[in-house]
Amino acid sequence: MQPEYSFIIPVYNRPEEIRELLESMRKLPATVAFEVVIIEDGSDLSSEEVVKEYSNQLNISYYFKANSGPGDSRNYGMKMAEADYFLILDSDVILPEDYLQNVHEFLSANSCDCFGGPDAAHPSFSNVQKAIDYSMTSFFTTGGIRGGRKGVNEFQPRSFNMGISREAFESSGGFGQIHPGEDPDLSLRLKKDGFSICLIADAKVFHKRRIDWNKFYIQVKKFGLVRPILNKWHPGSAKITYWFPTVFILGLLFATAMAALGEVFYIGLYLIYFLIIGMDAAIKYKSIYIGLLAIRAVIVQFSGYGVGFLKSTIKTGIMKKQPEKEFPQLFFKKSTGA
Repeated sequence: MQPEYSFIIPVYNRPEEIRELLESMRKLPATVAFEVVIIEDGSDLSSEEVVKEYSNQLNISYYFKANSGPGDSRNYGMKMAEADYFLILDSDVILPEDYLQNVHEFLSANSCDCFGGPDAAHPSFSNVQKAIDYSMTSFFTTGGIRGGRKGVNEFQPRSFNMGISREAFESSGGFGQIHPGEDPDLSLRLKKDGFSICLIADAKVFHKRRIDWNKFYIQVKKFGLVRPILNKWHPGSAKITYWFPTVFILGLLFATAMAALGEVFYIGLYLIYFLIIGMDAAIKYKSIYIGLLAIRAVIVQFSGYGVGFLKSTIKTGIMKKQPEKEFPQLFFKKSTGA
């Protein structure tokens, strides 16, 4: 049967994550035909044996290629896929049973070339993962900035949960070589070319994100480094809200210095904010401990992103240096194939 959707999943040294994802896919209703395309991006720790375990339960293909980053691997997978709609996932997600049905119902009623959905924490996630999920998705942090709105002009799908039509992929050439940031870059290019972009609010995935504080800091710092580069590539896409984490951290340093001098008003404002964060997260997850961890997660997120954003703004914006030379860790070279 010709699949209506092709799941495109790059993986790098994460076979157990692929196992969890494929297990969740096995539980998807069979009312909508789909295939799964796994692209091993030059891993040392192969997922091939895990994929073979599900070969009799899912319409699944496995490809190994030289390491060239997730964007290029997704492009490779879409070239090999059969369907006219590609559903792009990160390897560290788990699908709810109604995910595909929700996507199918939306696209059956709406014409859309590129789309995405929200993410949440699965009950099985660790306390740290739940706290990180809160800091990345909450209304009180940067959840709205990252794409929680329904307005087409505001929403930029993220590649942990993103869909694109074959027509839009072939027209755009797919993802670029920057990482992270390849997903908003593609969204902005598609929007410029007149393709429609949608938020499917019911197409939720459970997203593990990073599992410890150091990895989370490195990740969000890269997000901060990338954003000024995207603003430079796509004039008119910059928003004042992208400065929020930087201003927040600089303000916290100022407030701490003033408190050391006996002026506690400013640090008091931050303490009120952290109290709101802690209480909201504690209520959401029914855990005071997660509420406390959420405060730490917000500080790590804002400091990492804020430092990265400021550094990149100075280097690529003010000093006019080339991003590829200044931040080579953000760019991959194209693969020569499988």
